[in-house]
Amino acid sequence: MLCSHYLYQLIACSKRQTQSQGKKIHAQIIRFGLECYGPLPNTLIDMYGKCGLLDHALQVFDEMLHRDYISWASVLTAYNRAGLSDKAIAIIPKMWLLDGLRPDHFVVASLVKACANVGSVRLGKQLHARFVVSPFFDDDVVKSSLVDMYSKCGVPGDARLVFNSIGSKNLISWTAMISGYARSGRTMDAIELFWRIPEKNLLSWSALISGLVQSGQMNDAFNMFMDMRRDGGDQVDPFILSSIVGACANITTLELGKQVHSLVIVLGFEDNLFIANALVDMYAKCCDILAAKDVFSNMSHRDVVSWTSIIVGTAQHGQAEEALSLYEEMKLAGIKPNEVTFLGLIYACSHVGLVSEGRHFFDSMQEDYGIRPSLQHYTCLLDLLSRSAHLDEAENLLNTMPYEPDEAAWAALLSACKQHKCTRVGKRVADHLLSLSPKDPSTYILLSNTYATAAMWGSVSRVRKLMSVMEVKKEPGYSSIELGKESQVFYSGEVSHPMKDQLCNLLEELDKEMRRRGYVPDISSVLHELEQHEKERLLFWHSERLAVAYGLLKSVPGTVIRVVKNLRICRDCHVVLKFICSIVRREIVVRDVSRFHHFKDGKCSCGDFW
Repeated sequence: MLCSHYLYQLIACSKRQTQSQGKKIHAQIIRFGLECYGPLPNTLIDMYGKCGLLDHALQVFDEMLHRDYISWASVLTAYNRAGLSDKAIAIIPKMWLLDGLRPDHFVVASLVKACANVGSVRLGKQLHARFVVSPFFDDDVVKSSLVDMYSKCGVPGDARLVFNSIGSKNLISWTAMISGYARSGRTMDAIELFWRIPEKNLLSWSALISGLVQSGQMNDAFNMFMDMRRDGGDQVDPFILSSIVGACANITTLELGKQVHSLVIVLGFEDNLFIANALVDMYAKCCDILAAKDVFSNMSHRDVVSWTSIIVGTAQHGQAEEALSLYEEMKLAGIKPNEVTFLGLIYACSHVGLVSEGRHFFDSMQEDYGIRPSLQHYTCLLDLLSRSAHLDEAENLLNTMPYEPDEAAWAALLSACKQHKCTRVGKRVADHLLSLSPKDPSTYILLSNTYATAAMWGSVSRVRKLMSVMEVKKEPGYSSIELGKESQVFYSGEVSHPMKDQLCNLLEELDKEMRRRGYVPDISSVLHELEQHEKERLLFWHSERLAVAYGLLKSVPGTVIRVVKNLRICRDCHVVLKFICSIVRREIVVRDVSRFHHFKDGKCSCGDFW
């Protein structure tokens, strides 16, 4: 009777994840000498695992005199819950060595889940092969786990074969298959299968919508979200809302993001941590850092993601000092930074030239927090050194870091050499980069421009021949602007827009006023063999200028003009926008591939350091 009483209490603790109560019950079980009685040890492992106390679960497991299949399945599940699926896989050989047990269907299902978590499709296929020749080859639980594993590992075809073999398909298997299709970009397959589900719920809607967001199918995700709202009324959970907010961030649709934010408030989810974090990130990426700060300041609870999002956001918007100040507040709040936090901090230092501070953060993440720098951290430090003209040190970092530097890292250093007119290092870096047989078209453009600037015409010819053989084409520059529900995209050299004449007239008027104020076109970025006036005309039709002109003509006077550009803004356009914001007395925000530029009162937030 007492055993059953404790059993029910432990199950209740597992559901509510009440750690302290679970520990008290465990103490009572030991006091009455019941720690080895019946199902109690296995239930204790399960309870501790669900409460996030892996060490306690392992202690109970290690002290058991007789372990069965449920014991092993419970401890493997605890490892998976703790995010240590690799260790779950590693202990399996001990199952036979210590207890003489071979994996049953419960254990196999747990192992397949571990493979899904670590993305090991090779090991997953080995388990699948053993499962097929095992006595429980027709177990639907294992099959559902296999569907989930293949889906998460990006093999939806294999997942569908297993899915089709399931005799009694439950919601978990349906959801796993739909998610696999959606995340792999097979949108039509995902949606077609979704509408065949006998009974839909929040889990299935969430799998489809979040999968579409992850694969970049934002419009489809929004359409399904609207279908969900029509189909299920107010059945919306925080995960779906945070996914939709994330979609707004990915495609930088500020107005749509504001509408979703309004829905969040109407549904009473504004205090949800996951949604609030997503909103901070969305507003920062959609050029409205003030709104991001407002959401952050109103959060009742903040975690490391909250702090990191606002630190990274302020850093990208050129507010380095505020980013570093927020980091100090974060530490005072007792929040331990993670690897993404340090990326944001080093990034902040990179874009204002704080070399010593950036080095300090790079060292601190290892010495103070035991975080091993990733390739991204080294690349970010490289960017800091390169931008600040520490080119020899940057080159040495590339040659000594514990990772094989990728094409992007070498290209970043080469770009800095070109910017700082350091031909000595630039030639060496360019030759090395060319020997890597780069894949990115922009790398060939950079190489060609670098050699052309140094008058190394033989190398220019060699690069252009390679570009011709590989059919490398320069990515066209384009800029988008959002005005209410309307969105416009302009390409450099746009000649077919219905408002071309109006845009041209406005830009010409602004050009005259800029020249009166001392503007001289910087044609150094135009390397074509053209006359001076022809080069100036090419600059005149750059996409960001067209987007800004459109914003001036169509937006409400006095409002901020926000433009998103797919490439890095050129030096001449950067100067031009400083003049324009002063002439029209409007704030202009441009998000390029590198950072945000806030143009106001004739100045830019980057301080001309970008």
